[in-house]
Amino acid sequence: MEYILAALVGLFIAIGTYLLLSRSVIRMLIGLTIFGNGVLLLIFTAGRLTQEVAPIVPDGLDVPEGVIANPLPQALILTAIVIGFSMFAFLLVLAFRAYQSLDADNTDTMRLAEPDNAPNPPLSY
Repeated sequence: MEYILAALVGLFIAIGTYLLLSRSVIRMLIGLTIFGNGVLLLIFTAGRLTQEVAPIVPDGLDVPEGVIANPLPQALILTAIVIGFSMFAFLLVLAFRAYQSLDADNTDTMRLAEPDNAPNPPLSY
């Protein structure tokens, strides 16, 4: 099962990287989301896939009885899901606003929307 998830992680990261290299802003956002899901699946797989009991300590004991599941990867993934969703929502609104003001979804067209006589950025600092 871990081999299948490792292949799925590689597939997610490859698709996300391919979409991030696109010139369309929407494709870049979808690529970022797929890339993030690949990283979350990587963290989940690295936490070892086991069919153990939940990490709940019974009353009267200081430690749980027997082997328990590792709760740390699950907590990290839940936190990362919330952060990833909020970042996607922010970037989606930012892309929509850029589309409204520049009337372009292509990054090359957005670059051409700059004024012609604008000063060039410095080549080095």
